Amino acid sequence: MVQPRKISDFKPLITNLAQTSHYQVIFGGLSYSLRGHLSYRGINANFIAEDVGLLCSSAVLPGSSFGTADIVGNYTGVVEKFAHTRLFTQIDLEFYVDNSYRSLKFLEHWMEFISFGSGVSPSRDGYFFRMRYPTEYKTDTTKIIKFDRDYNKQLEYTFYGLFPIGLNATPVSYTNSDILKATASFNFDRYVCGKTTSYAVYSGTSNNKEQINKPPVLNGNETTTGDVWRPISAGAAGAGGVRWYQGNQTEAIVKDQLYTTPRPEIRERRI
Repeated sequence: MVQPRKISDFKPLITNLAQTSHYQVIFGGLSYSLRGHLSYRGINANFIAEDVGLLCSSAVLPGSSFGTADIVGNYTGVVEKFAHTRLFTQIDLEFYVDNSYRSLKFLEHWMEFISFGSGVSPSRDGYFFRMRYPTEYKTDTTKIIKFDRDYNKQLEYTFYGLFPIGLNATPVSYTNSDILKATASFNFDRYVCGKTTSYAVYSGTSNNKEQINKPPVLNGNETTTGDVWRPISAGAAGAGGVRWYQGNQTEAIVKDQLYTTPRPEIRERRI
């Protein structure tokens, strides 16, 4: 039953909406041969890892859909639909072009590398294109990270098998000057929503899982106690590992040993 509500009831929800202008694009995982091809064109590793993402003036968070099949006959008069393939839509990224044209050359020569398998000079008569193997031009750790001005929460997308599939024509004109921009379309095999680093998996925050107070996973077996466990400082734990203690105990470190009252069991995990 619908009932009237006070503005104060939903004001905290409406006044805490995410904004579109806070995000970061990070290109990573380019193959050695691709990095070398770009380096010869003046696109060094620092520009790829740090600067080109900052020059991305417009991006999109990816979407997906399912390919489906209709099943007829299981139930009289009913047509059922089942998913059989997950489909990913390509994304468009727009870049500011710096006065050295590095962002435009980054896109242009990445696409050139894909079709440069012949190894013949492009200026020769009868030049032909030969595509390289996908493992040479696809990247597996390119990310788009969406956050807000308070940096409290973030949403991370990691793309696997990403590569540029199209570079739009870039208009120039004698009319009023404006910032030059280049737009490219990228295709990818799949993406993962949420953090994918080994630390995120270890801490239980990968794939958008909420971090909870739980003991660490030790030797593949997760302990079941409900107490809050905290790591001992690196100096006290010694080299080569991290030891954990129950956070509700009183602690003291004497001669590189941890003492508590009562003294809990000390567990060790190599990381």
